[in-house]
Amino acid sequence: MEIILKKDVQNVGFKDDVVSVKAGYGRNFLIPQGFAQLATPSAKKVLAENLKQKAHKEAKIIGDAKALAETLKALEIKIAAKAGGEKLFGSITNSDIAEALEKAGHVIDRKFITSGIVKRTGKYAATIRLHRDVVIDLPYEIVAEKA
Repeated sequence: MEIILKKDVQNVGFKDDVVSVKAGYGRNFLIPQGFAQLATPSAKKVLAENLKQKAHKEAKIIGDAKALAETLKALEIKIAAKAGGEKLFGSITNSDIAEALEKAGHVIDRKFITSGIVKRTGKYAATIRLHRDVVIDLPYEIVAEKA
């Protein structure tokens, strides 16, 4: 079943993508929730026209995202956490990375950050999606808090 996504859906696609999904998933979840619509020939024509009009605006948004990506790559993120030796008391998640970026002056929603759950000190990398075409790897370090 072909559908046109109205919103970004994780592990399916981005807004305005024409994707093929299983009929039950599309009919019973995506369409009733308002995440998608059927990809009829007329809907595809309307989508093509809308994408032409958005192309100019999209170029500016991509430029801004690439500029932000360059500033983020220059950052050195260190997250202090309570630890016993190398093992953390708790864990570091996407929201902790978003909080560290906010302290550095860059507000990025945690749902655009993918790092997994970290339970040890050391150096790691998080994937940040600033735009569908702009995805960066942000290195960060987990250090033990000084008592």
